[in-house]
Amino acid sequence: MRSLLRRAGRLLDDTRRLGHEHDRALAEVRAALDAVRDRLSRAGLGAIPLARLKDVTGGRLRLGSLESAGYTTVLSVLEATPYELQRVPGIGPQTQRQAHAAARQIALAARGSTAVQIDVEHQDPETTALLVTLHRLVAAGPDLPRARRAAETVGRRLGTLLPAARPAASWWRTLLSGAERRDHAARAVAELGDVLARETETRLLLAQATADLLRPPPDDDEAWIDFEIRSADYYNLLAELAALEPDDRVAAEGFLPDELAERVRSQRLDDTHRRVSLRGYQAFGARFALAQRRVILGDEMGLGKTVQAIAAMAHLRAEGATHFLVVCPASVLVNWIREIETRSTLRVYRLHGAERATAQAEWPEHGGVAVTTFDGLAKVEAAHEVAMLVVDEAHYAKNPEARRSREVARWCGRVDRVLFMTGTPMENRVEEFRNLVRHVQPGLLAEVRSSDAAAGAGAFRRAVAPVYLRRNQEDVLTELPDLVHVDEWEELSAADADVYREAVAAGRFMAMRRAAYAVPEKSAKLERLRELVEEAAQSELKVVVFSYFRDVLATVGEELGDHHGPISGDLAPERRQQVVDAFTAAPGHAVLLAQIQAGGVGLNLQAASVVIICEPQVKPTMESQAVARAHRMGQVRRVQVHRLLSPDSVDERMLRLLHAKSALFDAFARRSDLAESTPDAIDVSEQTLARQIVEEEQRRLHVGDAAAPA
Repeated sequence: MRSLLRRAGRLLDDTRRLGHEHDRALAEVRAALDAVRDRLSRAGLGAIPLARLKDVTGGRLRLGSLESAGYTTVLSVLEATPYELQRVPGIGPQTQRQAHAAARQIALAARGSTAVQIDVEHQDPETTALLVTLHRLVAAGPDLPRARRAAETVGRRLGTLLPAARPAASWWRTLLSGAERRDHAARAVAELGDVLARETETRLLLAQATADLLRPPPDDDEAWIDFEIRSADYYNLLAELAALEPDDRVAAEGFLPDELAERVRSQRLDDTHRRVSLRGYQAFGARFALAQRRVILGDEMGLGKTVQAIAAMAHLRAEGATHFLVVCPASVLVNWIREIETRSTLRVYRLHGAERATAQAEWPEHGGVAVTTFDGLAKVEAAHEVAMLVVDEAHYAKNPEARRSREVARWCGRVDRVLFMTGTPMENRVEEFRNLVRHVQPGLLAEVRSSDAAAGAGAFRRAVAPVYLRRNQEDVLTELPDLVHVDEWEELSAADADVYREAVAAGRFMAMRRAAYAVPEKSAKLERLRELVEEAAQSELKVVVFSYFRDVLATVGEELGDHHGPISGDLAPERRQQVVDAFTAAPGHAVLLAQIQAGGVGLNLQAASVVIICEPQVKPTMESQAVARAHRMGQVRRVQVHRLLSPDSVDERMLRLLHAKSALFDAFARRSDLAESTPDAIDVSEQTLARQIVEEEQRRLHVGDAAAPA
């Protein structure tokens, strides 16, 4: 009995220790966040004229004397001492107190509405301190929230059961206790046994989370580099901790009617099989898919539709569902596989290419998420019930006469839960939308009318609320993030692979880097680039496409047709500016092509809100400088950066090397050499590193003689 109570006591101590460390980490984040907001809000107060003090006091405050004495802004009054203000002729103690009170009231309002923006180009001390404090929680990963919930649940039960069970710890206590108390103690002991049934697993979870929170803080450079690598994790955590969600909840919930929105909010969302935290609007999207069962998620590009789908499948897996099916264009199939593997514990099977037969045999038996293409859907055999069908880029199935549309319809008829995803704004294409509704909820067709779309996006979304949820960036990303990075993994086509193999055999490093564009009509990267540009065009967003290689830009230009540029190194500076000016002045959507080493320096491209990088660059700074041309002061939209990559190729080798010295590979090890933590510390243009990549690829593909790269 005593042993049982001692074990329970140790477990209770573990829960309290984790709670203490977590509370301490949160307090440090909030203190750092307050410092950032104070700095930003004070800077804003310097632009608020002194006359605003009258608005706060109902016009009762006389400001002429202060203005004459040189006090022109709210900040100047806020920073003045009472003695300094009272030295101004005509300003007595009462006026001084009123002026200071009004200034503090404006400062408080400004601080509460200050947007927290993390800009890698301006690494000020306050933001650096914030990233350092956030790093501990980000590095702890998705197991930390689970450990916290376990600590709260187990700690609450043990806190009640241990005092109740203590009379059973010794014979004399049992003897001195009354019958009712003895019975109560016996029941408490039995319940303690139930709690301790998973003692080892719970203590391990708590111990790991506590150790994560006790890690030494990173140095400043490490914190910024880690932020660049996984900025989405920092943004999500900051949004969760600081409650940085949209003020306009109606817009963030897609203009759903109150009754429907309330039903969606009440939908439980289990994160047992999820490895990523969600923004509030993303959790709402996952709940919408679960509550409504058969829906179309039409969020604007860059808002994380994929992770919302993964969250919904992870919830269903926690409830006992076993099999899921994702249908997508071939160009994003690798992305889906990587996202599922990274963002969840779900097994994933690739029903495409050489792995199809093996995956098709294992998926029915073991369960998990099968991912296939529209063309491959007809070959998918389901010997087991599929809990959810996810169709990405669902507008591919808009033509009811097309074979892929018929296959999608067939699967929709046999699966209870269906989630269509498309970034195309459906209110602009009502007939296409009706065709998609026919797949998911045909009974709603009669209520989808062209007149609803004519009344505006909000009216349209309310009319189709039971089936359609769309949020725009300006609706939900009111503060964070200003910069969204997406790695687009595209498998080399057969033609790409042949050219790539030849380049590897010849040891030609630069030819390897651009092999994915050598056969334009078969290029997987080029196909994905075209899709990204088309989606941007639907939202009338301007796009800038960067590549190191002129011939790649020429290929992109021929594929896209109408475009500005390219901007290259031999273009005179004044001509470059003329090209940028024409791109900026173009109404609506436009595309600018630029060599990254020319367009990444000295030009302002803030008209662009979508950046596409055709291949990874030899220096991280080259990419960040190029992105900074668009993500800079004057940019009024969030900037989306899409980097086109090919798995099992020079791209992946380069990224591994580029991140080797910046990724925090060993969470408990600290770098001793500060210089190694800077982005410039590694450069794949160096001959030795380029040779290393070529030799690794030659060995992998069994070609060439590991010669030095040309």
